[in-house]
Amino acid sequence: MHHPAPWDQPCERLDQPGQGLNREQAFRRILDGHWRYLQNERQQIHVTHEDRQRHAEGQFPFAAILGCADSRVSPEVIFDQGQGDLFVVRVAGNVLGDFEQASLEYAVQNLGVRLVLVMGHEQCGAVKAAIGGTVIPGVLGQLINEIRPAVEQAQGQDGDLLNNAIRSNVCHTVDMLLERSAAIRDLVATGEVRVIGLVYDLASGDLQFQRTVG
Repeated sequence: MHHPAPWDQPCERLDQPGQGLNREQAFRRILDGHWRYLQNERQQIHVTHEDRQRHAEGQFPFAAILGCADSRVSPEVIFDQGQGDLFVVRVAGNVLGDFEQASLEYAVQNLGVRLVLVMGHEQCGAVKAAIGGTVIPGVLGQLINEIRPAVEQAQGQDGDLLNNAIRSNVCHTVDMLLERSAAIRDLVATGEVRVIGLVYDLASGDLQFQRTVG
């Protein structure tokens, strides 16, 4: 007998903080959506007039994602989610600055999100630039400098330096988020919020999980 998943309940749940999902339920919904994406069975998502009216009254995402701004890495596509489902913060190299941190804190404190993902990806141009070691002027150079500690950590590891640095950069961002954000750290400590660091493979579409906290 089929038992509906929590996110298959009547649409009234969509108007609850975090869509009424706890950290484990939100994680399962992410995995289910990614499986549909890999199998090329993405749901046809139609936004009706009623949907727009509901969205105008408030937002109720079930997960927050700090991802790279790379045009090939769209979380809504990769996880097969619709309008209003994901609270997405995107910046080159999926680095964590003050404004990115504030956005994620808003998601967990004000919107009831219980799952936070930090998603890097293969062949990340920002990480490549950090490996290059060239001094880059301006604000772009400031962004690249945020990635350099991850590159230094990856130096000397077995395997490809770029791949290792991409993974190290995701873990570094997760660590920085938990170190800098008391709000998120406290919710992780009480078992309410889960933070996951992962890397998306551009060619295969697979996800490689690097770190799970909570």
